[in-house]
Amino acid sequence: MALKKKPVTGMKDILPREMEIRDYVIGQIKKTYASFGFTSIETPCVEHIENLNSKSGGENEKLIFKILKRGEKLRIQDAKKEADLVDGGLRYDLTVPLCRYYSNNAAELPSPFKALQMGSVWRADRPQRGRYRQFMQCDIDILGEPSNLAEIELITATTTLLGKLDFSRFTIRINDRRILKAMAASCGFPEESWDDVFITLDKMDKIGEEGVAEDLMSQGFTKESVDRYMELFHIASPDTDGVRALRDRLTGFLDPQYADGLVQIMESVDAVKRADFRIVFDPTLVRGMSYYTGPIFEIAMDEYGGSVGGGGRYDGMIEKFIGQSVPACGFSIGFERIIMLLLERNFQVPESPRKKAYLLDKRLSPEQIREAVADAMKERESGIDVNVLVMKKNKKFQKQQLEEEGYMEIVEVFA
Repeated sequence: MALKKKPVTGMKDILPREMEIRDYVIGQIKKTYASFGFTSIETPCVEHIENLNSKSGGENEKLIFKILKRGEKLRIQDAKKEADLVDGGLRYDLTVPLCRYYSNNAAELPSPFKALQMGSVWRADRPQRGRYRQFMQCDIDILGEPSNLAEIELITATTTLLGKLDFSRFTIRINDRRILKAMAASCGFPEESWDDVFITLDKMDKIGEEGVAEDLMSQGFTKESVDRYMELFHIASPDTDGVRALRDRLTGFLDPQYADGLVQIMESVDAVKRADFRIVFDPTLVRGMSYYTGPIFEIAMDEYGGSVGGGGRYDGMIEKFIGQSVPACGFSIGFERIIMLLLERNFQVPESPRKKAYLLDKRLSPEQIREAVADAMKERESGIDVNVLVMKKNKKFQKQQLEEEGYMEIVEVFA
């Protein structure tokens, strides 16, 4: 039987054209985030299954690629439950590994610690446009900083990066999980039902306000609670005035400093931004991860039609590892979606090195070949990319392919 030449479902091969853009974007990421004080780290792609199943990853915990025990530890015939077979899994994001990393190495790290992490993650998800089962994630996180400076730095750094990649007129949507909870409490929703309420609210952009109201009613919530809930979204304009309006309406349910903190973040980011974007208050923003404890944010781009990144504060997560609370906040860009949009735009990598090709006649003597290779080496030392190739019979097609790859200077070397 012939071997399969296509990648496994949800995975993809990366061709040279895309790889050139990926390498360029990775370079811009490292350069931009380093200018904000972020330090590169790396964690293993395999994590303990207990960490991945710690109720911190939301729906992603249902999408884990699990790994069987190895060698003598794998006793399939004696297994009675999954834990008898599985002890690890491929990471589904970079946040859980970061928290384990910090917990294990905190004594050797500065405080606050500003981390940049890029790497592949895996989710057994249904593939679709811009979504794969293996994909690159790019996260920046600030650990040990309790103030709103963390959110301001994360949003400013990320938007600066997107501006350098020629993205403009995008939107940063921002909310706070504590505002979400105060809204639900003020409308009489029982605390044990808040997660269900938020899951329904998260559908607002798909089913609209009427759809959300009907869904909540179908779950058995009173019309009075649902009507009061919907009214709150009407008074919350997408600016700092909307935050203040909710702060005043939620007196007794929301600590005013949380709303004031959100206003500080929005005003500070808007005052120092170096890219063309809006930052808007969106009280319908939920974000799926259950570990978020404070401000949350997403990047929305009209040309994609959805989110291309997001993050927020997750102050309670490291405590699960060390029993001590550590402030934590992070922002992740959708690397694969950014690359997809750049490819669709026919993005050209700027300031690429001069590229030159030598086409060598097959009849060249060993001495002539050595001389051509020596010439190429000298040009490489001067900063030119030089590709040395044997001249093909269909020279016209060969030169056309080289030009498509950016080799605009082609030298033919004959015997």
